[in-house]
Amino acid sequence: MPSLMEFLILAALLFGIGIAGIVLNRKNIIVLLMSIELILLAVNTNFVAFSYFLGNIIGQAFVFFVLTVAAAEAAIGLAILVVIYRKRHTIEVQALDELKG
Repeated sequence: MPSLMEFLILAALLFGIGIAGIVLNRKNIIVLLMSIELILLAVNTNFVAFSYFLGNIIGQAFVFFVLTVAAAEAAIGLAILVVIYRKRHTIEVQALDELKG
């Protein structure tokens, strides 16, 4: 069984990759959404690791709420992207600087 430190290192790596994806790539909205999902995955990894090692189930229960929000964010975000792509024929952030109804 891996130790708590190994789980925390994994979560820190996932969080760092997610932050790097947001900072380095500001052109593609899909990459931004995937980076946000990586950050949420890192947070969930921390919740599960601390919950397991402390013997408390509250962290594992909280992960279900975070996963629900992440799934809703992904579904709504991708639906908005499909609508924007159909209207503008691009999903680059610089081309979408103006939103009109």
